[in-house]
Amino acid sequence: MKAFLLELKASVLLTAVLVVLLCGAYPLAVWVGAQTLFPGKANGSLIVDQDGAVRGSALLAQNFSSDRCFQPRPSAAGTGYDATSSSGTNLGPTSQKLADSIKAAVVAYRTANGLAADAPVPADAVTSSGSGLDPHISVANAELQALRVAKARGLPLDTVRALIARHTEGRDLGVLGEPGVNVLLLNLALDRGTTAK
Repeated sequence: MKAFLLELKASVLLTAVLVVLLCGAYPLAVWVGAQTLFPGKANGSLIVDQDGAVRGSALLAQNFSSDRCFQPRPSAAGTGYDATSSSGTNLGPTSQKLADSIKAAVVAYRTANGLAADAPVPADAVTSSGSGLDPHISVANAELQALRVAKARGLPLDTVRALIARHTEGRDLGVLGEPGVNVLLLNLALDRGTTAK
C-alpha cells in the first residue's frame, strides 16, 4: 500500500508540473515571443484604414462583387468567404458537379471580364482553394480583370497594371508556390488612389 501511495504521489506531482509547464509557461512564452517578434501577424494581420477601422485581414479572402474591384477566387467556405467555416468543395476530379460548376464559372468569368468565348481562364479564377479563404489570386487572373476594373473606375489601364505589379508578392522563400496578388490589399490601394463615382 505504501508503494502505491508513493507512485500515486509521484504521478500527481508530475501531472501538476506538466500542467504548469505545458498549459501555462509554454503558451505564455509563445504568446510573448510572437507579440514581441511578430505583433502584426500574431494579431491576425489586420488591415486598418486611415480612420482606424479594421477593413479585414491580409490572410483571409473577402467577397468583392463590384466591377470596380478585383474579385477573389471562388469560395466554398460556409455560404462563401465565411472564416468560421473554412472548407473546400471536397469534390473529386471525376465529379460531374465539379465539372458543371467550373464550366459555369468559366462562362461567367469570361462574360464579366469581356473575354472571348474561347479565351483561356486561369484555374484559380474558377476553382476554390482548399480553405475557401485564400486571399491571393494569380497574376494572370489579376491581369485579366484589370481592363474591367480600369473601365469601371475610369482609370488608365496602365495605372491599374502598375498597381497589380506593385502588389504582386513573390514565391515563399523564393522557391515555393507561384507569385500572387492579395485582392484586399490591391482593392484598398485602388480605393486610396481614386475617388468614388
